[in-house]
Amino acid sequence: MFRRYLLPGFLFQSVVIAGGYGTGAELSQFFLSQGPKGGLLAILVSTIVFSVVSMATFELARQWNAYDYRHFFKKLLGPSWWLFEASYIGLLLVVLAVVAAASGEIMRDTFGLSYWSGVLAVMLAVGGLIFGGGRLIERALSLWSFVLYGIYIVFFIWCLGSLGDDISAGLNMAPVGSGWIMSGLLYAGYNLAVMPPVLAVLRLHNTSRETIIAGALTGPIAMIPGLLFYLPMIGLYPEILEATVPATVLLETLGSRPFQIAFQIVLFGTLIETGTGLIHGLNERVAGLHQDQGKEMPAWMRPTVAIGLLVLGTAISSFGLTDLIAQGYGTLSYGVLAYYVVPVIPIAIWRFRNKAG
Repeated sequence: MFRRYLLPGFLFQSVVIAGGYGTGAELSQFFLSQGPKGGLLAILVSTIVFSVVSMATFELARQWNAYDYRHFFKKLLGPSWWLFEASYIGLLLVVLAVVAAASGEIMRDTFGLSYWSGVLAVMLAVGGLIFGGGRLIERALSLWSFVLYGIYIVFFIWCLGSLGDDISAGLNMAPVGSGWIMSGLLYAGYNLAVMPPVLAVLRLHNTSRETIIAGALTGPIAMIPGLLFYLPMIGLYPEILEATVPATVLLETLGSRPFQIAFQIVLFGTLIETGTGLIHGLNERVAGLHQDQGKEMPAWMRPTVAIGLLVLGTAISSFGLTDLIAQGYGTLSYGVLAYYVVPVIPIAIWRFRNKAG
């Protein structure tokens, strides 16, 4: 039951988190910028979009037997499938750059180590998981999701006790922003680009009921930790909008050095998860191409692809965490919305209705 109904959602959440809300910078950029209440509405929009698109994707992947993004998007977009691949690789590099930048800042701000020690550590960890293969990646990502949920629940309860009155005041401090719908859509757009790593586990689905349930659960599974992070941020609104890494500000407010270290270790693990999942998705695409040619992907190719992408992502990380999120995510989100979100829902509905008829 877990692998059919919950595993796809937990894998999606594992890959989303570092580029979605791990540091809090993305929550600030896309949600809190719309005011505390506007941000909650935008989170609701993103959650609904995640679930609806996941339901459509999971069912089409099952019907088409398409379990890597090359096969899936060839079916979805025909000859223009490469448009999604261009968006995916662009976002992959931006997210890897965010992972590298966030890792460096965590090591520097929390542990007093050099920025590049964090970058090197995350590169080595991602490379090791990629070398371990798909089964190891699946287990590591799903297990760390439970660790993440545990630390976020403790974090939320603690912040609620310390900032409860400020959170209540913050919710009534500012009017709802006018762009919360678009913010929710753009946030969902760039994060849905990480769907390729999830496609591999959809082989477990045998019926439409399984794909629909698993897809519907994906949105809440992915966004509940983000909501647990977002609500405490309201307690420090609007000053926290200026923070490069809001997570660090909140942890310093709590005043517990041991918990700050534990939280940052878990967050560092999520950065590894995201980098691993994205690269694994691209490796599965390359493996699918070899399979179509009647060959096996050489063992050396997976870590080679991983190292190449990590080096490129690290080079891009020099632009800084804030600029990467503000400019890179926003621009590439439109491509994912246009080449994935817009076509996948009506095509899935059409195929489902025709099948039902």
